[in-house]
Amino acid sequence: MTPPPPPQPVATTVPQPAAPLTHAPADTGRATRRPGLPRVTELLLSAFAGHRGTTLPLGDLTLIAGPSGSGKTSALRAYEALARLGGGAELGEAFPEPAACVPEWARADAQRRRGFRIGCTADGPEGPVRLEVAVQAEPELRIVGERLSADGLVLLETALRDPRRRAVQAAWHTAGATAVTRGPLPDDRLGTALLPLRVAGTTAGQLRVLAAAEQMLVALRSVFPCDPRPERMRAPVPGGTGRLLGGCDNLADVLWRTRAECTRRHGLLVDAVRVGCAGPVADLLAEPCGGGRLVRALFDRGNGTRTELRRLGDGELRYTALALVLLTGPGVLETDVPGEVPAALRCLTVLADGLDRSLDPAQRAALLKLAARMCERGHIRLTGAVSDATWAAGVPGATVVHLRRD
Repeated sequence: MTPPPPPQPVATTVPQPAAPLTHAPADTGRATRRPGLPRVTELLLSAFAGHRGTTLPLGDLTLIAGPSGSGKTSALRAYEALARLGGGAELGEAFPEPAACVPEWARADAQRRRGFRIGCTADGPEGPVRLEVAVQAEPELRIVGERLSADGLVLLETALRDPRRRAVQAAWHTAGATAVTRGPLPDDRLGTALLPLRVAGTTAGQLRVLAAAEQMLVALRSVFPCDPRPERMRAPVPGGTGRLLGGCDNLADVLWRTRAECTRRHGLLVDAVRVGCAGPVADLLAEPCGGGRLVRALFDRGNGTRTELRRLGDGELRYTALALVLLTGPGVLETDVPGEVPAALRCLTVLADGLDRSLDPAQRAALLKLAARMCERGHIRLTGAVSDATWAAGVPGATVVHLRRD
């Protein structure tokens, strides 16, 4: 693949005003309580879709802002793909449309190969750990190179040596009798995710490799891509697992579960809905219908009147769904949960495309305040794409990243 042109910085972080003096800054509180929680702090888009040499800094609450065509959606798509790969997914599952990920300016090499490059940085107990992945999209989808590094030391490096073989040659840090260990890895999975199965952990170097890989994988997993679709949320739904889908189609089924399982969080949801929806809201209900085969959601107006969700506007439905996402967790959302990691060391990352779509100014403000409050607690992070972020000014702990359309 032809290497991309030199990096051109197109993203900047705009610092937000600090919290009032009567409140401790959110970041300080998190660092004191949870110093070792692995988290993704940078998204690296070296050559992906319309991005060229782009580095997006990510905080606990991040808004990626920019006009249509600036690459907000593609950035979230890259993040989601890395999360899938970190969970052990095959390359084709992480990139169902790989040709759309190849930059238009990328030229094919002598073997007619074209592809893209993405990566991220994860911080945690091992310090910043960097992952970079080069993917060939044409003529066939495969990983052609991967690098995992920390403190300038390459811990894992892979390269495609023989295009005729469905494998890459890998070398990982050993620091024992030999400096590195070499062996083949499949070209359709992330090598970092396979390291725990291949590295013995008998030397200090191998232990460092395993610790860095674990930090990266824990940081990447438990990602929930979310884009509520009001047109799918209005009709009653069949009862199911009670785990919320990314489009929030089964909102009524999830409300049926959460209202019974956690009255405290349900009360917080009702409070949030009361702020963002028109008219009085005494409760948010779910009840069987259709002969008990379906479940529908309703607003209890508190005066004997009930309003079915199908009567609500798009903004009210999206606001309600997003508030539910922020107030629940991996056990309620349809996401990959690292079961081998203690709950205290997990952090759910919500990727919300079009976070402000259909929301009025009051709903946007209320939702962002709720997000800031939940992110400050340390168990949830939010990265949302918005067309404009001027309305987010003054929210403590919010990071705004601006993208340009060029």
